[in-house]
Amino acid sequence: MAKVWNFIFFQMGWFACVLGAANGQAFWAVLGTLLYVLFHVWQSEDKRAEGILLFKALIYGVSADSLIMNMGFLGFNDVWPSQYLSPAWMWALWVLVASTINGSLYWLKGKPILGMVLGAIAGPLSYEAGMKLGAGNWGMGSKWPGIVLIAMVWAIAIPLFFYWNKTTSDRALEKNL
Repeated sequence: MAKVWNFIFFQMGWFACVLGAANGQAFWAVLGTLLYVLFHVWQSEDKRAEGILLFKALIYGVSADSLIMNMGFLGFNDVWPSQYLSPAWMWALWVLVASTINGSLYWLKGKPILGMVLGAIAGPLSYEAGMKLGAGNWGMGSKWPGIVLIAMVWAIAIPLFFYWNKTTSDRALEKNL
């Protein structure tokens, strides 16, 4: 049942952040999403490993989105905290996605090819949906370069997050032995 709730809270957080950004009201959505993430970590079996995974995913996501944004292929309506970094609401979404690795996406564990395919398809679809809802734009006049870059980022992200999760959990297990 926890995996179902993880999926539901992921969807609620995604819609809250995207619609909040589209309407210039991202603060409350980000706060609510982060409160859920804190609860998620608190209830995790290995809080330290979960926290490390979410932090690594945050750094990966902020770096990838900021790079694509600064290349001119992706634009966001809400630019807080900086015009050079992806916005905070996107940060919340990256952490939210990482919270599904031991939750609703757990079924992908040990299936890196399927994770790559899912990431390459679902990532751009999610960004496109966000653009259609008014949270940003593809920049540079054409969405296809941005979609290709996002597909590559997400094809790497999902298997990478599972790898990080495994290596962090393995190290924690070794320390306890």
